[in-house]
Amino acid sequence: MLTVLGFAMIATFLVLIMMKKMSPIAALVLIPALFCVAVGQGAQLGDYVIEGVGKLAPTAAMLMFAIVYFGVMIDVGLFDPIVRGILRFCKADPVRIVVGTAVLAAIVSLDGDGSTTFMITVSAMYPLYKRLGMSLVVMTGVAATANGVMNTLPWGGPTARAATALELDAADIFVPMIPALGMGLLFVFVLAYVLGRRERKRIGYLTLDEALVPETDTVLVATGGGTGPDPIKRATGGSGADRDADGDAGRGADGDADGGFQGLDPHRATLRPRLYWFNAGLTVALLAAMILELMPIPVLFLLGAALALTVNYPNMAEQKARIAAHADNVLNVSGMVFAAAVFTGVLTGTGMVKHMADWLVGAIPEGMGPHMGLVTGVLSIPLTYFMSNDGFYFGVVPVLAEAGAAHGVSPLEIARASLVGQALHMSSPLVPAVYVLVGMAKVEFGDHTRFTVKWAALTSLVVLAAGILFGII
Repeated sequence: MLTVLGFAMIATFLVLIMMKKMSPIAALVLIPALFCVAVGQGAQLGDYVIEGVGKLAPTAAMLMFAIVYFGVMIDVGLFDPIVRGILRFCKADPVRIVVGTAVLAAIVSLDGDGSTTFMITVSAMYPLYKRLGMSLVVMTGVAATANGVMNTLPWGGPTARAATALELDAADIFVPMIPALGMGLLFVFVLAYVLGRRERKRIGYLTLDEALVPETDTVLVATGGGTGPDPIKRATGGSGADRDADGDAGRGADGDADGGFQGLDPHRATLRPRLYWFNAGLTVALLAAMILELMPIPVLFLLGAALALTVNYPNMAEQKARIAAHADNVLNVSGMVFAAAVFTGVLTGTGMVKHMADWLVGAIPEGMGPHMGLVTGVLSIPLTYFMSNDGFYFGVVPVLAEAGAAHGVSPLEIARASLVGQALHMSSPLVPAVYVLVGMAKVEFGDHTRFTVKWAALTSLVVLAAGILFGII
């Protein structure tokens, strides 16, 4: 019964948000509350929610202060050179822009934190997508999938969890998987190229006016109100720029709902060019401290945000203004995380997750025992989407490893196969970082899910196929 209700709860949630019948926050709270009552455990709802909130509170705190920190770094101009470099590569070609999104997301993912990756990627690429009228779900889908492949780094989380759960060395799990993961990342780049070609075909081939090429660095990221000559010329006509990649009506090429384009203005008052190297050094030190685990990540971002605000904006009024400028993102993301705590709290507290996992493991035919590596890889794709990494790696993987051991399958093979689903996992509604991505990109979560899931799942299958081909799995 709990197994059926668990799958029904997840399916109901996904259907409602993808059909835009409910907002993600409302769905994350109300649907699990109703199912908790349905299983006869309504009296324990409060306990489940508090337990879920307690587990996710550090993540919410980390995201809150990370948004403030990287928001300040964007304000002061730390990432402007990255934007200019990408602009030089991308120019106004949709193919280069989408490929550039994948490359940037993959590079920034080396820090092991999805939220950081999405904040930097969106802040750099968002102005280009908006200015050219490109589909924003292409940006979020490519960024999430590239980050999902890179999330398998030993310091990224899943590999460390698999190593801990099975008492293995993280390097022994990750290093042999590099060829398969490399194929997955290569597939993401190819996918980005294909999606970029589709975007180019949809909106036409775009070129910059030759007279304005020297000013490309600033023109494309300037804040404009729709006045003055447009530096972008369409080589082909049509009104395709007002429709997204799936044919839905868009918001227009130049702006948000009100028509105003918002980018990284190279003349904005918040810039602090004299403090550039201080801010760069602070960011490098912060990321190094994260990788070395010198302190808990929420504490590091709390200290970093306080220091960045104090040094860059010593005036208290300016500090309040910067905090207020990023309050919308902070509230949206932290609110989503605490709402997700209701979902995960009920899913775990009622025992639905355990019953679902046990049912899936029990459904494996006896004859598949010698192929538990393949079974684990296949199961990791849906399970890491519907479950948290903690639930999968500490609850399901040990059971799969035990079943595999009975048929002579090495725990190392099981651990490596368990990484296959991470490309899809990073778009799961249970991953807080995805709300940073869709929030900053101003994309509906349901739109992101509908567009991304198929490509991310295909990427995971490519990793699995490469793992089998190379004899890793």
